[in-house]
Amino acid sequence: MKVVLFCGGMGMRLRDYSDQIPKPLVEVGQRPILWHLMKHYSHFGHTEFILCLGHGAGNIKQYFLDYNECANNDFVFSDGGRRVTLLNSDIDDWTITFADTGLSSNVGERLRRVRAHLGDDEMFLANYADGLSDLNLETYVKDFEARDKTACFLSVPAPHTFHIVHADSEHCVTHLEHIARSPVRINAGFFVFRREIFDVMNPGEELVVEPFQKLIERRQLLAMPYDGFWQNMDTFKDKIALDEMVASGSPPWQAFIQR
Repeated sequence: MKVVLFCGGMGMRLRDYSDQIPKPLVEVGQRPILWHLMKHYSHFGHTEFILCLGHGAGNIKQYFLDYNECANNDFVFSDGGRRVTLLNSDIDDWTITFADTGLSSNVGERLRRVRAHLGDDEMFLANYADGLSDLNLETYVKDFEARDKTACFLSVPAPHTFHIVHADSEHCVTHLEHIARSPVRINAGFFVFRREIFDVMNPGEELVVEPFQKLIERRQLLAMPYDGFWQNMDTFKDKIALDEMVASGSPPWQAFIQR
């Protein structure tokens, strides 16, 4: 299946770190978070990517135009440099469409603007470009395929460290509940769509607002619960946490690749 990745946002909460580059190119370890996400999809056979570009479009295009397999993989150098033999490869089977979807477009509008690149495909995948998971995409997609629904997304426990405040009518606190131990769950992306999603989308609408509300009313939207590893990179603190996972030698989102 084709994979649509939303890469055009401003990344304001990470702006102090990524002012010169778009968030999808912020490195986790030695590679951009976008690369890690695409590698995860490609491991499960999804190697056709459509990048919805906006802010930092030129940087993202240039990153791939300048991509040097030898700089990122082991290789054998011989004949005084006249022969270079790669021992492994990262992206030789990837097909990437770079689509300018506007500087200020929301996610819904970005998706609408790449509809033509999906051709006649009955189903496709989509995701934000700033979150990683150890999700088994094969099982996830098959589960959705078996259901007669239009769309689904990954539902994960709220990851933040805040506490939910419970108070009575006099504003006296009755108890505090750590959000991670509450039933609150969030949309973690990893969308699967049938082409009918475009039937409920109008120009300028935000994907998870008007279109999703229509699907909710028709009982056509699934939130697939997942309690495994998922981590987005929303702040510099999140980046450091992901860097530390890479430094450990066994980042959770590469679990399938390393087997």
